[in-house]
Amino acid sequence: MLALAIFVATLVLVIWQPRGLGIGWSALAGAAVALATGVVGWGDVGTVWEIVWDATFTFVALIVISLVLDEAGFFAWAALHVARWGGGNGRRLFPLVVLLGAAIAAVFANDGAALLLTPIVLAILLRLDFPPAGALAFVVACGFVADTTSLPLAVSNLVNIVTANFFDVSFGRYAAVMVPVNLVSMAATLLVLWTYFRNDIPATYDVRQLEAPGSAIRDSAVFQTAFPLLGLLLVAYFVTGPLGVPIAFVTGAAALVLLAVAGRWFSGGRGAVVDLARVLRGAPWQIVLFSIGMYLVVYGLGNAGLTDIAANVLRWLSEQGTFIATVGTGFVVAALASVMNNMPATLVGALAIDRVDVAPLTRELMVYANVVGNDLGPKLTPIGSLATLLWLHVLAGKGQRITWGQYMRVGLVLTPPVLLATLVALWVWLPLVSSP
Repeated sequence: MLALAIFVATLVLVIWQPRGLGIGWSALAGAAVALATGVVGWGDVGTVWEIVWDATFTFVALIVISLVLDEAGFFAWAALHVARWGGGNGRRLFPLVVLLGAAIAAVFANDGAALLLTPIVLAILLRLDFPPAGALAFVVACGFVADTTSLPLAVSNLVNIVTANFFDVSFGRYAAVMVPVNLVSMAATLLVLWTYFRNDIPATYDVRQLEAPGSAIRDSAVFQTAFPLLGLLLVAYFVTGPLGVPIAFVTGAAALVLLAVAGRWFSGGRGAVVDLARVLRGAPWQIVLFSIGMYLVVYGLGNAGLTDIAANVLRWLSEQGTFIATVGTGFVVAALASVMNNMPATLVGALAIDRVDVAPLTRELMVYANVVGNDLGPKLTPIGSLATLLWLHVLAGKGQRITWGQYMRVGLVLTPPVLLATLVALWVWLPLVSSP
């Protein structure tokens, strides 16, 4: 009960953020109480740090890259191109925006897709005089697709990195399994979004009101560096993965290169356009504190018996065959993520799977189902992920307020079918890619 009380109090502080209290400080406070009361021991700190450090710093580096590119106009340029490709047809533009969100989520992680793309798309919609219902459809699509298509690469979501590191899954192996599964998730996402919002999407819009995409570029040097750097980064992930090089080192190196270009470090800063100080202030440093603090609190819950309960549930599911094990694991962790946040739920799921003695194929299916459930499950409720909470806050600041009730009415309708389709795709595909 003490471990549960500490977790609930910590989660409330993280969500509420009284007087602007950072999520990292709230999580650290919960960890301090857990240590002081003996819910966790000092030895657990090292264990948790080993689990989270690579994923956390990889995530920070990816967001730094995203922020630099955003300051340089990269995402606005892409969004304007997509708006022009729509050719004045709103029903063509909608799937194009969803595909753009999926591409950004794959490379720049779900948070980058939700928090950077949404304001840009909203600004374009306002420029095009979209009605409120039509604008809401596109905005919700941006937020929804950011998570549901954050499966393909280990770096596409913090959940993915934590899981891949915990179970020692290589970057290449992860991609071989999840890229095809992500395509199914993307198709299902587009289908449910279109079905839900089809009557709200404007039939036409005036392309002439759009600026030329090139006008969005504020720093040509950063823009010209972006594509080759991202290409090299992707290759580096595949090359360095088998060598055991932490993903954080590779991503951090790419972030430093981009910072050097943006800051014109090789010319004494002359001609710099991007405000690097603002970029670094905007980086999610609080997530470092949050990861170690919240995971310690959750580790305490595990010590108190939550991991054993979860392991017993997963053990029963595994005895029902691979289909039930896959779909059941995904829905169980999705439900858990929707009420306790997906980062704690990821650790609970991973620890539980690690304790279940099952056949290798069933175990691997459950590992990836844990990823799917924790990537997609948070869309059920606003508290399911920090990205969603921040996304809602950003929208409110732009005058597009979405209440928790409005969000859940959409999330509860759209999420289950996408989650089911994705888990079934995983169940079908993984045995094929695992065949000798």
